[in-house]
Amino acid sequence: MNLPFKQKQIKENVFIREFSDYVKTEDLVWHRDKYDRTVEVVSGKGWSIQLDNQVPQMLTEGSIFKIESKKYHRLLKGEGDLIVRITEHKNAI
Repeated sequence: MNLPFKQKQIKENVFIREFSDYVKTEDLVWHRDKYDRTVEVVSGKGWSIQLDNQVPQMLTEGSIFKIESKKYHRLLKGEGDLIVRITEHKNAI
């Protein structure tokens, strides 16, 4: 399966993830993750995140948000590239 992003691991549980301006909207699907995550927006314009049963939230540079494990969510495409720093919390209950 081709993922809609490039990712670089910078620590055991920390990743830099880049979503290209060229990613297809239909590739940004609803999904859920195995671990709780803290996500910090490094750069991006007009991108949003939508959590299950919630309205989309705009992602702005420097914003930080948490995604609980197994909670459905998706990205909504903006302009240009989106770069985020993801910290996985593998000890979460």
